[in-house]
Amino acid sequence: MGHGQRSSTDRAGSPPLRHGDRGGSGRGGRGVRSGQRGSGRGHRWRQPGAGPHRLGPAPPARPAPPGRRARPLFLGTYTSAPGGGTGIGLAAYDPESGEITATGVVTGLADPSYLALSPCRRRLYAVGEQRRGTVTAVALRADGRHRVLGSRSTGGAGPCHLSVHPGGRWLLSANYLSGSVAVHPVYGDGAPGERTDLVTHHRPPPGPGQSGPHAHQILTTPDGGHVLAVDLGNDTVYTYRLDPAAGTLREVSHATLRPGAGPRHLTFHPCGRYAYLANEVDNTVVVCAYDPFTGRLTPGAAQPTGTGPGTSYPAQFLVTADGAFAFLANRGHNSLTRFAVEAGGARLCLLDTVPVGGDFPRHIAFSPDGRLLFAANQKSGTVTVFSVNTGSGELRRVGEPFAAPVPVCVLPC
Repeated sequence: MGHGQRSSTDRAGSPPLRHGDRGGSGRGGRGVRSGQRGSGRGHRWRQPGAGPHRLGPAPPARPAPPGRRARPLFLGTYTSAPGGGTGIGLAAYDPESGEITATGVVTGLADPSYLALSPCRRRLYAVGEQRRGTVTAVALRADGRHRVLGSRSTGGAGPCHLSVHPGGRWLLSANYLSGSVAVHPVYGDGAPGERTDLVTHHRPPPGPGQSGPHAHQILTTPDGGHVLAVDLGNDTVYTYRLDPAAGTLREVSHATLRPGAGPRHLTFHPCGRYAYLANEVDNTVVVCAYDPFTGRLTPGAAQPTGTGPGTSYPAQFLVTADGAFAFLANRGHNSLTRFAVEAGGARLCLLDTVPVGGDFPRHIAFSPDGRLLFAANQKSGTVTVFSVNTGSGELRRVGEPFAAPVPVCVLPC
């Protein structure tokens, strides 16, 4: 019998979630001031003048510097945080130099803290990380006149992650504060439909220092057969099967980490048989074996992050396309840990840590070709860029930090 409980009603409304990041010792409130800004140099993300949020097309994007093959880049932020943005940040980057140029903002969205692209890459989805959580779809246009398609309630509070099922028909989201995961259908134009499922993680009981479940991530496994939900509050990763016709989730397995681990984010090795889990609270990483037939995830022994004693709030893993190296963002240590991947993905070997060049790297992402790594540094208000040596996995800072208001997600295309 599954450990989740379904609900067809939304949670009662309350004031917007302030400051976004729920960090701190044992997740009871780290006192992170997500609106704090640094003095990072470089091109600043210039926002439109003060005024109410506007739904509808974004202003035309400013052209990239002539002669450069600019690529689009999107930035998530907290609009409710001091110094936060006014919506989804729009920018362009040079795939050779990594230089970022601001191009505009999609306004009308409150706390769009996490972003995901559709498989066709013509739609962008964002959570609204507030007490009354939402998911929103944006139609992307080559001329930069992006258009908000619509929003739906997630049925929970504080959604902090979302992903699109590989078939493009279902949108999955994780409600952190209410410890639940939601499913929405995706209409033909890319807009989300009414929620088809909402499952709350009632069992096992919360870990040490936790007040309840805290769903932090939801993603589809590489084989497409299962959906995994990472819950920081319950120290558990749940495995579901998604009914492709009804849009409902059925729990088939769950993997429980050691008490107080605080699992936050999981990334698969390209082989699809192993995944790397970042434990935020106890400052460890774990290699997990995945069985695509049963959906069972089997965690291995906890390993250090390379940041020394205490905790540095590890945030997220990236794995290179060839599966040779993995990188971990450490928010408290302000670094990126480099691991060599061995034994076909079954083992991580700690190599070194590299200063990220900013404060509180909450999210990292590769460019599509894997040659650049972008880090969104929440508290310094900057995005730093690294070139990736595909042979050695070495990281080298390129260019100057790009200033942006409370960047908490960076999505290069």
